Amino acid sequence: MLYDVVIIGGGPAGLTAGIYVKRAMLKALLLERTGVGGQIIITDLVENYPGFLEISGADLARKFEEHAQKFGLEMQSMAEVSGIEEIGNIKIVKTTAGDFEAKTAIIASGTTPKKLGAKGEIEFTGRGVSYCATCDGFFFRDKVVVVVGGGDSAITEAIYLTKMAKKVIIVHRRDKLRAEKINQEHAFANPKISFVWDSIVEEIAGKNTVEKVIIKNVKTNAISEINTDGVFIYVGLIPNTAFANVKKDERGFIVANDRMETSVRGIFAAGDCRVTPLRQIATAVGDGAIAAVSSEKYIEGL
Repeated sequence: MLYDVVIIGGGPAGLTAGIYVKRAMLKALLLERTGVGGQIIITDLVENYPGFLEISGADLARKFEEHAQKFGLEMQSMAEVSGIEEIGNIKIVKTTAGDFEAKTAIIASGTTPKKLGAKGEIEFTGRGVSYCATCDGFFFRDKVVVVVGGGDSAITEAIYLTKMAKKVIIVHRRDKLRAEKINQEHAFANPKISFVWDSIVEEIAGKNTVEKVIIKNVKTNAISEINTDGVFIYVGLIPNTAFANVKKDERGFIVANDRMETSVRGIFAAGDCRVTPLRQIATAVGDGAIAAVSSEKYIEGL
């Protein structure tokens, strides 16, 4: 079966692209390696997406999915993409669920949380080390947790953790946060949150579960310990683009122009996986719409 468009990734960018291509009456398939919705599924609260003063990430993802289903978008979950090959003008998207042929492909594969690289991180993953507060926060009710990072993800998740934990300690390698000002204000005003500045986590230690983190001050090189029951890590993102043989930057993010065109004709990129100055739901939605319209124009020219 030949599709007009195969969309790789079921987050806001991919689902929006799906809505637009189906409205254009194109035959489209969306592939998602886990569950449709992307990273926003594990976001506790969204309060900066227009039209919704407050909504959980899971509820917003569900609305996106329902909207795409209304227009008849075909979706295939548990399909991890391993590569995109070309035969003439046809793209062959190779996945664990089989190969899919299409005239165009839209890569909206998002990102994965970056590992900290500290000693003990891998050993204690699932035993006190986590990358998702909404997934694992419940297990730390009335306990002390450390959050590593200073961006929006770190700060919003730290605020969320205060609903369960009795104390949240944010460890940041700089002397000021990078998060949005409104998120910073919420964090600074929260009595359960404290900060350790200019510091990095050198080691995560314990017996069967996490018991402490060993930190180093990057200015004085002083070593100290923080007793904690858990460590939540938010130190950056890795793009899910290893399968894509297109031009990327040094970190692996796909280079695309303002029409979401990549270095390969007929392959487009949208959302967090591409080089962009802002990674938000609103920008992902915009990217997805542009990629879909660009795909339609490309197909018309074949």
